[in-house]
Amino acid sequence: MDYELRRAREKLNKEQNERKEMARKRLERERKAKEEARKQREALDAERSRRIFDAEQAQIKVDQEVQESLLVGRGIVFYRVLEAVACQGSGDKIKLPSSCFNELSEGGAFDKGPLYFKLSVVHQESSSDMVDEKEKCRSTHSGVLEFTADEGFVGLPPHVWQNLFPGNTPAIPLIEVRYVWLPKGTYAKLQPLRVGFSDLPNHKAILETSLRQHATLSEDDIFIVNYGDLVYKLQVLELKPSSSVSVLETDIEVDIVGPDAAVENTHDNVLKPLTFGKSEFGMVDEGHYTYYKFSIDNATWENIASGDAKVEVRIEPETNSGDSDIYISKHPLIFPTRHQHEWSSHDIGSKTLILSSKDKSLEAGTYTLGVYGFKGKTKYHVSVNVEDVRNQKVGQKVASSSSSMDVDTVECKNCKRYIPSRSIALHEAYCSRNNVVCRHTGCGVVLRVEEAKNHVHCQKCGQPFHQEEMEKHMKVFHEPLHCPCGIVLEKEEMVQHQASVCPLRLVPCRFCGDMVQAGSSAIDVRDKLRGLSEHESVCGSRTAPCDSCGRSVMLKDMDIHRVAVHQKN
Repeated sequence: MDYELRRAREKLNKEQNERKEMARKRLERERKAKEEARKQREALDAERSRRIFDAEQAQIKVDQEVQESLLVGRGIVFYRVLEAVACQGSGDKIKLPSSCFNELSEGGAFDKGPLYFKLSVVHQESSSDMVDEKEKCRSTHSGVLEFTADEGFVGLPPHVWQNLFPGNTPAIPLIEVRYVWLPKGTYAKLQPLRVGFSDLPNHKAILETSLRQHATLSEDDIFIVNYGDLVYKLQVLELKPSSSVSVLETDIEVDIVGPDAAVENTHDNVLKPLTFGKSEFGMVDEGHYTYYKFSIDNATWENIASGDAKVEVRIEPETNSGDSDIYISKHPLIFPTRHQHEWSSHDIGSKTLILSSKDKSLEAGTYTLGVYGFKGKTKYHVSVNVEDVRNQKVGQKVASSSSSMDVDTVECKNCKRYIPSRSIALHEAYCSRNNVVCRHTGCGVVLRVEEAKNHVHCQKCGQPFHQEEMEKHMKVFHEPLHCPCGIVLEKEEMVQHQASVCPLRLVPCRFCGDMVQAGSSAIDVRDKLRGLSEHESVCGSRTAPCDSCGRSVMLKDMDIHRVAVHQKN
């Protein structure tokens, strides 16, 4: 009996404990459900609050952008996102769709003066994650050339394209175009990215000519200056009065600083200075040039002009080295070549060029010496010296006076030299056995018998040479040369052609001072009669105030204006 009661009591206790545990678990589940519901309500409230906050911030940002657009656009708001395409052009003026013209016209932008735009790269989330923050925020400024682009596209000239996409171009290059107002620039600091820009003659005039093709400048932009076939890149370091300025119809002070010391000289077209009397070691590869510069000051030129001095340019190649040629030109032709130069030497081995008062083109100024690698790699020593010839003149006078005393002479029948009559028989016997006279028409040079076999004449020009020099002579002087203008000439004719006839030769403009292509004659008959080139006819049409009356006069009419109005010669 007791056993059954104990079993019943245990069973009851067990059932009660199970019911208590079930009740506890139910309460725990209800508590967790309430906690989860509370968290969900809090999350929903937080998300709702965040969305409200984001909407408020977005509205604030939109309002700020509108205010900024109104501020930078002086009350005009224009904003477009367009796909960029490359177009031809030498400045910073872009091409926009015709719909932009209508929108700008309706907003009154054309009443505010020239149009300027801020161009910013639109970063796309699908593009590479390797793009750094600077690339994402890259921007520049520009003017507008015309409204002829296709809808949804903007045409970017090379200058603008390189500043916005200096590296890899995205698959779909999107550009944010925003109308802005820019102040007129008063100061710009530029730094060439390679050495040699300051060697250009009147390089500031060249820079001014390039700036005329631009409407804006922005800090950190790369500005490109072309000089003939050479391309110089300059980085905009500083601008005033703001980081982006207008360069239209303004006088801007330009400061050009030297290139960074880390920039390596890897270009052929760099002038290395030469000092009179000091030898410099150099090396040039076949087909390349190494350039040097030297200057003749007024004092030195006076000695040269009076005949008391001469300039001697000498190159001494090292033993077992290659062969080279030298070319010399006077600035503004700063890089003489095989086609363009004023003096040259093509001798094999050591080379010497003498510049004296007999050279009509020689005067005080800066000169460039170009060493051209004709064959193989040449190692050499180059020097420029001013030689005093007054002592040589005295020696020449003494020699001439002494020779005039020897009147009892007879002409040798073989070598045609005048020999004292007392030794003429002995001389003629020796001369006829050992010397040979060249029979080529106009030559008559006397040669040793062993030298005669190596003495040859060019079949084209008749010049005498050593046998081993003939191959180089034919290649240098008689190999056809192709001028960029399309004509084919030999060396001597090509030098004359590119110096005075070629329409692609560089000549200084009498109005801007820049070195420009000669081109053809002016289209305007009056300008043609004045001798103006095609470039000078356009460049001279710019106006400038007269120094006497302040009236705006075209540059090409300024001389006539001064004579006719102010009686100034």
